Amino acid sequence: MPGPHPRNLSILLIIAFAMALSGCAREPEAPEAPEHGTRLAGVLLDPQMDEISGLAASRRHRDVLWMHDDGGNPERLFAVSTNGTRLATFRVEGVTKTDWEDIAAFELDGKSYLLIADTGDNGGLRRSLQLHVIEEPTRIENARLRPAWSIAFRWPDGPRDCEAVAVDAARGEVLLISKKRQPPELFSLPLRPPGTALQTAQLLGPLAGVPQPSAEALRRSPQRARLDSQVTAADVSPDGRTLAVMTYRWLLLYPRRGEESWGEAVARAPRLELLPWLPQAEALGWSADGASLYATGEFVPAPLYKITP
Repeated sequence: MPGPHPRNLSILLIIAFAMALSGCAREPEAPEAPEHGTRLAGVLLDPQMDEISGLAASRRHRDVLWMHDDGGNPERLFAVSTNGTRLATFRVEGVTKTDWEDIAAFELDGKSYLLIADTGDNGGLRRSLQLHVIEEPTRIENARLRPAWSIAFRWPDGPRDCEAVAVDAARGEVLLISKKRQPPELFSLPLRPPGTALQTAQLLGPLAGVPQPSAEALRRSPQRARLDSQVTAADVSPDGRTLAVMTYRWLLLYPRRGEESWGEAVARAPRLELLPWLPQAEALGWSADGASLYATGEFVPAPLYKITP
């Protein structure tokens, strides 16, 4: 039997090293103290999940994460345990998958929902994009799902790529962040628009404080340096107070003060944290209790981290 691919073997060795560090490098804490920092929650090994581009923690099922893969794959959702094991696969009927790039979990009117963002546009060619809202299934087993409603929309000033979408159900908003333009820009859409007319995303403003590459980084590796600041995922905390934003290198946290808008919140410099080692970081979601964030990348094998800011 052939051995593992050298690239996969090296990644597994790095993951094993990270697991060893997570188990021995943390100092003991008092039982009542919150545990801050990053730990390795698990590893994605299933070959079906080698292009994960979205992650959300279930609001209905304990210790279950919802994930989906990128364009070019079937219309499907994966139910995954918080240690990275695939539990079930759900086919999503009645939609066409162009380029799914993010997923958000939220509660509305006593029901638990998932919003899938078909918003990827690497070539800047799409005239309209879609968001699909699906009620979470009652059981975790292979099955078929259909959207409860969908939202078709366009950008106000021409096509752009977007891989980061979040939901603030209390405010009835979908938040979208552009990827390639600098600084990234925050847009909003109504979560429950009346009718099926094509919506136009509303610009709320640019994101402050997104780290930009230094002259030295641009000299050493210009392509890598420019990628580091591109936004690939976002999520609103379950209490509606903090917007978490992921780039390929950074985690940015934007708290909302009082009743201010998200446009006002992202106009202030965020709290910044360097992401742990993560190949092609594209999936981020708050835990159901809002205490931590789960993060993984578009790769197999890939680490699944639990980050407590």
